[in-house]
Amino acid sequence: MLKGFKKFLTRGEVVVVAIGLIVALAFSTLVSAFTTSIIKPLIARAQGTGSVGLGVQLGHAGNASTFVNFGAFISAAIYFVIFMVVVYFVIVLPYKAVQERRGVTVFGDPAPAKTCPACLSDDLPMGAAKCKYCGTDQPVSA
Repeated sequence: MLKGFKKFLTRGEVVVVAIGLIVALAFSTLVSAFTTSIIKPLIARAQGTGSVGLGVQLGHAGNASTFVNFGAFISAAIYFVIFMVVVYFVIVLPYKAVQERRGVTVFGDPAPAKTCPACLSDDLPMGAAKCKYCGTDQPVSA
């Protein structure tokens, strides 16, 4: 039972999806801070409806809904960068090392591809004799 669970966790797709979810979570925090701290005050000021911090007060002094809070956005951006550095060094690098020992390349450069002159698809394998999209028998170029 544990062997199967270990095999499931060490599959490349699971780790890639997990990292994608972590990046999405961190990015959503960045977007949330941007909308809460910059967009919402601009909209509140346009509607005519403060706090202290690094930012600009657009409306009446003390009206928090019209305070563009650049400090909160900068904090979220710094959080995002730090979070991604931690993800890279704690998850990605060890995973790459484990997969490299197993002979599997992950997070590497994509395989070289050819371009079809007929439909201009640019993701054809180098050894392809015809296009997998339009089916042309013309030789594909690199």
